[in-house]
Amino acid sequence: MIRRHLKKAKKVSERLPELVADKAASLNPLGAPEEPPELKDVPQITTETIGEHREQVLSGARKYIYPLQHSKHRIVVVTSTIIVFTILTFLVYCAAALYRIYQYNTFLYRVTQVVPFPIARTGGIFIDYENYLFELRHYIHYYQNHQRNKFGGQAQVKQFRKQALQDVVNNAYVKILAERNKVKVSDKEVDTQIAAVRSQNRLGSNDKVFADVLRDYWGWSITDFKRSLKEQMLATKLSAKLDTATSTKARSVLAQLQSGADFGQTAISNSTAADAASGGDYGFGISRSNPNVSPEVINQLFNLKPGQISDVILASRTDASRPNSLEILKITANDSTTVTAQHISFNLKDVSVYINELKTKQPVKTYVKF
Repeated sequence: MIRRHLKKAKKVSERLPELVADKAASLNPLGAPEEPPELKDVPQITTETIGEHREQVLSGARKYIYPLQHSKHRIVVVTSTIIVFTILTFLVYCAAALYRIYQYNTFLYRVTQVVPFPIARTGGIFIDYENYLFELRHYIHYYQNHQRNKFGGQAQVKQFRKQALQDVVNNAYVKILAERNKVKVSDKEVDTQIAAVRSQNRLGSNDKVFADVLRDYWGWSITDFKRSLKEQMLATKLSAKLDTATSTKARSVLAQLQSGADFGQTAISNSTAADAASGGDYGFGISRSNPNVSPEVINQLFNLKPGQISDVILASRTDASRPNSLEILKITANDSTTVTAQHISFNLKDVSVYINELKTKQPVKTYVKF
């Protein structure tokens, strides 16, 4: 059997050169070439037909280009739609949280600092929701951190909401009246007021303590404090500008004193302070850090000499129960640390008087109901 296979393999190997030669001959590389194409089958390009041929070439390319352009356009449309939908969804969520649930968390507060959601409108002016949250959050921060035993939970928050809304509405009216009467408070005036208060050791011994106190008590930065102080100072200056009767009376009394009138008798006749009967004597020595005397008055007291009478001074209230006032001062003694003095006080009408007058002409429309 093995011998038979060996003979067969020998015959195949002997015939292999013959088979290769036959295959190479069949290729016939030196044979006659194929018939060339006739000229009639070759497209003729002339000046008349060049536009047609160009269009044929371009049309062949368009079938690849147009689908690509269409895909890019579709991607742009889809992406834009998703972005718009996301923004609208975000705004709807924020609107629901602000106007339905009345949330006041830090995230929404930051959103209102960027997106001007309105909370009310008066005199054609929209009041930003951010202003309301600015007031509300500092009320809640103080009571949650420093009046825990007195904090009334959600019932208390509801009261704070009403108070904060009233505050921002009144501030809006103050700004309208201030603009009409050309009353302004500059950043320099705010800084001067802060410096005066700081010199009386009322806001901490240094910048760090000052910042820590603000953050601890109100959740404010120094910038936030300046913002609030500027609004208070504007209301005080406005009341002095609008209460012309009181301003006129104060100037008239100052003129009498400068003409030689007795300070004590003039105080008895004209002062609106509780100590008028005693000739306007404060009745106690005043130090730089006395919390019962306005910082504007203290600043002037320590710059006057004994027997000297001040000009008319605009003094801010020291607490909510006292009005802003115009003051005339006279020093009786000054040892650089403590001052004894007399004063004639003229209480100014509260700015709310002028706000309420404007409210009757330009009612406020609010977009929340607590």
